[in-house]
Amino acid sequence: MLGGDVRDFVKQADAVGQLAGFDAIIHLAGLSNDPLGDYRPGLTQEINAAASADLARLAKVAGVSRFIYASSCSNYGASGDGFVAEDGDLNPVTPYGVSKVEAEAAIRVMADDKFSPTFLRASTAFGLSPRLRFDLVVNNLTAWACATGHVRLKSDGKPWRPLVHVEDIAAAYIASLEAPREDVHLGVFNVGQTSENYQIHEVAEIVRSVVPGSSITFSNEVGADIRNYRVDCNHISRTLHGFKPQWTVRRGVEQLYDAFCTAGLTVEQFEGPRFKRIAHVKHRIEAGEIDGELFPVAELQGKGGSDALATA
Repeated sequence: MLGGDVRDFVKQADAVGQLAGFDAIIHLAGLSNDPLGDYRPGLTQEINAAASADLARLAKVAGVSRFIYASSCSNYGASGDGFVAEDGDLNPVTPYGVSKVEAEAAIRVMADDKFSPTFLRASTAFGLSPRLRFDLVVNNLTAWACATGHVRLKSDGKPWRPLVHVEDIAAAYIASLEAPREDVHLGVFNVGQTSENYQIHEVAEIVRSVVPGSSITFSNEVGADIRNYRVDCNHISRTLHGFKPQWTVRRGVEQLYDAFCTAGLTVEQFEGPRFKRIAHVKHRIEAGEIDGELFPVAELQGKGGSDALATA
């Protein structure tokens, strides 16, 4: 596994040599959500779009035959209440979504008989993982309910979101690697289950029903959210026969609730900088660990080392 800042990697003189011999690349590096993308839109384009295209070009030169790109259903942006499939209109409304659309377009034109890109547009993730995040709606609502007894909504709850457990996302990558080339060459797949599309207030109701004694409340941040998309995931279920999703939102909330109770989760923990991407980045900048371009300060001072902020 190659970790680090993809911007540095694509500039290395021996980058092609480091990639030579690999059969496939799963490209995960990137700024990973809308708040982080909004913070520095130019960096989001540089890392998520430009560097991704550079990496794909290097991979092709190195003879890597499969390139699986971690895209997003954020590409659909503001798509209304109807189901949208992979061939539907792309309408990104955030720098993060725009960067993913641009990367897909740039990588797509590189495809040929020897280089086969695949694009996995993941639904919004949830669930326990070794690098747990609380800036994800299911995780966040469950955390608030567990720690305070309130399922705290920060919007009016009306937008639609497709939701998928992080373990099922990982399973989709494995299935795409194992699938015959002809099934995934230039393939675009919405990752999730069509049945697992919810309006945010429906997610809140699930959390309320799982966490005993909890109730739904609205924060002072309540308002409309222009991001609204509901995706059709039938294509992946028909094509990637190795992809068998195991999780529903309700089962994921139950998993999270049990883990949070066991850990004695507090508001200070999940609202702090450790588990929220944008808060973590700002904290490291304020601490002088990284600069405004997200490069390690020690590295800029010639002390060596590397940083993994640009990895997923």
